[in-house]
Amino acid sequence: MADSAEAPRRPAAVVIPIFANPPYEVVFVERATHLRRHAGQVAFPGGAVDDEDQGDLARAGLRELHEEIGIPPAAVEVVDRLAMIPQTNNIFNVTTFIAVVSPDTPLVVDLNEASAAHRVPLAAIVAPGAVRRGIEVRAELRITTWQFDYGAMHVWGLTGNILNAFAKRYHAPDSKLRAALEQRLLR
Repeated sequence: MADSAEAPRRPAAVVIPIFANPPYEVVFVERATHLRRHAGQVAFPGGAVDDEDQGDLARAGLRELHEEIGIPPAAVEVVDRLAMIPQTNNIFNVTTFIAVVSPDTPLVVDLNEASAAHRVPLAAIVAPGAVRRGIEVRAELRITTWQFDYGAMHVWGLTGNILNAFAKRYHAPDSKLRAALEQRLLR
């Protein structure tokens, strides 16, 4: 059997869900500890594109959002997407969608997928210096990665890379992402 370096890359999608009511919280999931890959790590809801998604990355992300934390597609408006990021320690090419979630939509964590959902105010993520370069130590490895901490929650790796891309896009001059979020969040 081929190892992941030789296996064909697969498309995957994640969603950055942002609640439309103050304090405009972004939802992260803590992956269940029994999962084969990335157990216990903090991530955005998402996963591989399945046959039922018919190659539609947004559909895959929204399906996973619903499966993992119970947010139905009807409660979500996708406002932007980030460039695909190839996962370095896996076979996935990950596309991120930014979505606004209807106010007060309940979260229902599927414990088969995640052990918890964490809410972080958008302002904490986009604050200057909040997403920063750091060193993650895993076994004998020292990994330079983007990191974000909020309370006891620690983000690094792919999710750190996604947060960095999101923050850069948000803070870009004449940011269409920031304008789209402000239009939908400050109604």
